[in-house]
Amino acid sequence: MNVRSNLHLCFWNARKPFPLAISCAVILLAASGCGPYRAADRVRNALKSQPPVIDLPAGEVHLDRPLVIPKGTVSLQLRGDSSGSTLVLDPGFKGTAAIEAEGVSNVTLSGFTVRGNRDKLQSQWYLPLKEAAFADYYTDNGIVIRKSNGITIRDVAFSKIRAFPIIVNATAKATIDAVTIEDCGTLNPGGHNNTTGGILIEEGSSGFEVRKANINRVAGNAIWTHSYARSPRQANGLITENIIAGVGRDAIQVGHATNVRVEKNHGSLIGFPPEYIDFAGLGTPVAIDTAGNVDHTLYVNNNFEDVNGQCIDLDGFHDGEVSGNRCINNSASAATLAGLHFGIMFGNHDPGMTSSNVTVSGNVLQGFAYGAIFLIGDHHLIEDNRFVNMNLARCGSEPTPAKCLAMADQPDALRSGIYLSDDGGRPAKTRGNVIRGNSIEGFGIEQHCITAKRGVDLKANMIAGNTCENPEVSQ
Repeated sequence: MNVRSNLHLCFWNARKPFPLAISCAVILLAASGCGPYRAADRVRNALKSQPPVIDLPAGEVHLDRPLVIPKGTVSLQLRGDSSGSTLVLDPGFKGTAAIEAEGVSNVTLSGFTVRGNRDKLQSQWYLPLKEAAFADYYTDNGIVIRKSNGITIRDVAFSKIRAFPIIVNATAKATIDAVTIEDCGTLNPGGHNNTTGGILIEEGSSGFEVRKANINRVAGNAIWTHSYARSPRQANGLITENIIAGVGRDAIQVGHATNVRVEKNHGSLIGFPPEYIDFAGLGTPVAIDTAGNVDHTLYVNNNFEDVNGQCIDLDGFHDGEVSGNRCINNSASAATLAGLHFGIMFGNHDPGMTSSNVTVSGNVLQGFAYGAIFLIGDHHLIEDNRFVNMNLARCGSEPTPAKCLAMADQPDALRSGIYLSDDGGRPAKTRGNVIRGNSIEGFGIEQHCITAKRGVDLKANMIAGNTCENPEVSQ
């Protein structure tokens, strides 16, 4: 192959005063006869010289090890050629990611493609051991940024990445804009997802934005924040206007975070294909999931179809809002979805939080296996929601369907429209909640509209103006 590519290096000329102290040199790289990694080596040398702008060569740049942006780099643009630049992780690649950076600032990566080395779906990865950061545990990622500031990843396409296309670790002000992710992530040795495949923001990153991504066919989670309980929480984030289709686990998960806004995202085929679901690892797919301690966060105006699991999980969510969201499973497809679960489920597994002060209003959910809401905690407002085609599992019918045996000691839990409990992972006092103006339809819902676990006093909550119907009876 005879390919000639341009690498444009813009650098400061110390003999000229600012702002005219910029000159540019063009180095012609001849790929022919130079070996498969010569172009990559030229890019590495350019990175070491730290010019303000580096244009990647046109065509393919093959990698057997990472391109490393040197620590301390300030104000760099690494961008693709207008005719197309592709970084290729070759089968023998060894390293964390195609591009790695730590301790850099004001770096922009844009306009190129990263093609991974995933040749089969199965891998040896489960989840990180001993609370290792994901950036330290997984290899063969696309881009990994650690302990940096002011990072932009824009208009970059990823495919066949074995682990995560993007990991942002302990970084401030990262913007991920208009990226494309397709066919990424792997399965654990048991053949189920190991969470890989999407965008991961971890270990106390702050001021992040993920916007206008197009994510298709990933084995695990599409977009998520993650930190261990010992780590700082993510803070001040925005996840908006992303399109997600075909994920084996969660479309969006907010984990251990404060002040995150999740809005105007669209998703479909969540928990697909079903054989990827990690039931053994309690990995029920969720359209919008929560984990750890999450507060002052909003889930608003998101739309999902074909959710083979749960619409919204609020395990660890407090002092926040869930409004104007839609999760629609049509009747024909919902009957065949093995992963269907509750519509909205509150929880309090994280010991650092108490389930309090959540507004759930104006949401529309259709077609879930159990009830509309599993509720714990205090001073929540559950208002003006519409739930259609609940209790598809027909819990309460005879003989008892196998799917309805999960909480046999609490027969009302799975068959009620809204169920009040005193335990969402830890004991909780469920009182002072306002539940009003909700409409709930489904099998047996009229007889089990709003119920409570033994020991939970419905009268300790304000319940008014809710309507519950059994469609087959009312018709």
